Amino acid sequence: MAVVAKSMADLPRLGILLMLAAWLLFSWVDTGAKWLAMAGFSAFQLAFMRYAGHLVISIGVISKDGFNLERFQTGHVWQVISRALLLVSATLSNFYALQFLPLTVVSAIMFSSPVVVCFLSVSVLRERVEPWRWGVIFLGFIGVLIVVRPFGTAFHPAMLMIMYNAVALALYSIMTRRLSGIVAVETMQFYMGFIGTALMAPFAIWTWTQPDTIWGMVVLVSLGVLGWGGHQLLTNAHRFGTANQLMPFTYSFLVFVAIWGYLLFGTVPDAGTILGAMVIMSAGLIIWRREQK
Repeated sequence: MAVVAKSMADLPRLGILLMLAAWLLFSWVDTGAKWLAMAGFSAFQLAFMRYAGHLVISIGVISKDGFNLERFQTGHVWQVISRALLLVSATLSNFYALQFLPLTVVSAIMFSSPVVVCFLSVSVLRERVEPWRWGVIFLGFIGVLIVVRPFGTAFHPAMLMIMYNAVALALYSIMTRRLSGIVAVETMQFYMGFIGTALMAPFAIWTWTQPDTIWGMVVLVSLGVLGWGGHQLLTNAHRFGTANQLMPFTYSFLVFVAIWGYLLFGTVPDAGTILGAMVIMSAGLIIWRREQK
């Protein structure tokens, strides 16, 4: 019995390790995309490679036990497609904004997504309005304003695109919750790759730039491979730990991108970005704590 109890206690730790690994891979995707964008590659080409690699791997996973068209089908096709469109549009917007903004700024704004989910649960899902919800929404909004500084010299129009990303990712999160357990993860992964590849292909071909070095090609191909791997790790993390146990560790992404931003691009987050990120993180952790109760 003691051995069984110990193994059960280790499961959340495994979930946390998988969650950290997932966000490490996602940080490499964003860092690689920024490096390629600064080298002159279009956001369309980057988004295409992100989803083309995702599509190829997803088809392989679904077909590993035999190619059967029924495994690609779902009775919730429009919801699955809408979910995919939200993430694809957010990815394209993210890759474009990375040309102009530091990784830490992009990440801090995008991590206001849990606050947006909280707002949508009030305004769209018609959940009961409690005073703490409005307080957290206001706190998250203040954090975003501190990072964006809309009336200061640090403001860049690309920040508006990242604010759209936060809303798109919040809607994506809500749709994922509704489809979870109804549609297989592999099926949703396939539609994600297919929609992204099909939409980005014409624009990617038009703006295609061939990498001059092998390393450039490796980074380009890795966008899809690492993106798919991150989603798989994220999904498996929730098999070993609850959302409440894992949620605080999503903020490791901010630490990872700050490290890569400094090492590769020499960027150091300024005081406003750090303060705003801390306020946004505080809002997200308050939501987590309240939901845990």
